[in-house]
Amino acid sequence: MASQETIQIRIDAKTKNAARKTLNALGLDMSSAVKLFLTNVVNSQSIPLDLRTENGFTIAQERALLAETKAAKKTGKGFNNLDELFADLEI
Repeated sequence: MASQETIQIRIDAKTKNAARKTLNALGLDMSSAVKLFLTNVVNSQSIPLDLRTENGFTIAQERALLAETKAAKKTGKGFNNLDELFADLEI
């Protein structure tokens, strides 16, 4: 059996407690979750994360949405109120 090593990480209490709560709901403790993560790093030879923004999109998706929104603001119609919008939709 391979010898066990100890690692230490620094993380703010809020993130640690939120992670512990989520992991407990999944039936995992913090140590097991870190072991799973590191095992996946080794197996995939990469960072095995699907990084997402606070809005739930991948970084590429969010950039595309922001670019699309910016373009729509430049070329799209503007309305001062709902009556104008609905009038335009009925045309």
